[in-house]
Amino acid sequence: MTRELILYCDESDSSGKHFANFYGGALVESKHQAEVIARLEGCKERLNLYGELKWQKITEPYAQKYMDFLEEVFLLVKEGKLKFRIMFTQNYFSAHRLTTEQRENGFFLLYYQFIKHAFGLRHAGLAGVKTGVRIYFDKLPDTSEKCAAFKGFVTGLNSSSGFRRANVYIRPDQLAEIDSKEHVILQALDVILGSIPFRLNDKHKEKPEGSRVRGKRTIAKERVYKRVLAEIRAAYGGKAFNIGISTGTSPGLESRWDDPYRHWIFKPADGVVKPEFAKKRGGKIKSPAGTT
Repeated sequence: MTRELILYCDESDSSGKHFANFYGGALVESKHQAEVIARLEGCKERLNLYGELKWQKITEPYAQKYMDFLEEVFLLVKEGKLKFRIMFTQNYFSAHRLTTEQRENGFFLLYYQFIKHAFGLRHAGLAGVKTGVRIYFDKLPDTSEKCAAFKGFVTGLNSSSGFRRANVYIRPDQLAEIDSKEHVILQALDVILGSIPFRLNDKHKEKPEGSRVRGKRTIAKERVYKRVLAEIRAAYGGKAFNIGISTGTSPGLESRWDDPYRHWIFKPADGVVKPEFAKKRGGKIKSPAGTT
């Protein structure tokens, strides 16, 4: 027996006031893919959203439409037909003693870690079933040579003991760069992924230069972010969800695969603390946890 997992990947803010290097993924099993796409495309049509959905395109007149679309997205999450993962770094914890090569390839090194760990693929295996993984990347922002090298490292995960034990393998002929305009699942990921750095980096507080109040677009985006958070919490049965910390692994590491939605702060093993990046509240430095 065989089964196939399809992973859509995207990245966002490489820098930010408090957090940076955001990577996101949406995962669907091939047996659910057609239904997921049809339902999301149908939802867009009902809402008269005929263009590409993107976080940066949210405006006041369209905020409610985006929230209605997210309701359908997270209904699929609750039904177990779609999963999301987001990984990012926190400026409070900084990598130390990086080589020149590591700095030049930081984008791909972090992307590799995201694919290797974020979805807990080593826990995705089923007894007696070979599980293939197809990966779609939103257009990678680098040279074709570096992108090819990165994909080679990704398929190299097939040699790892964890993947072999789980009978999970990444299909070398199924790593592709795609255009998000043509893939509604990637559009859903873009909206969710964009909402997280918006809140974690305090963009919801921004005001136009010379203004004492926030702009309409900022307020609209905050409404959509709050809907994302509400849907995440609903997927967890109404429990609190802190977007600025790594999601726990209770009852065990299998949660990395089983959970409907997870966050992961990537912390370098030899990282150093930079207190100047800690959030402040009431004039005092606050601990580097995120926000609920």
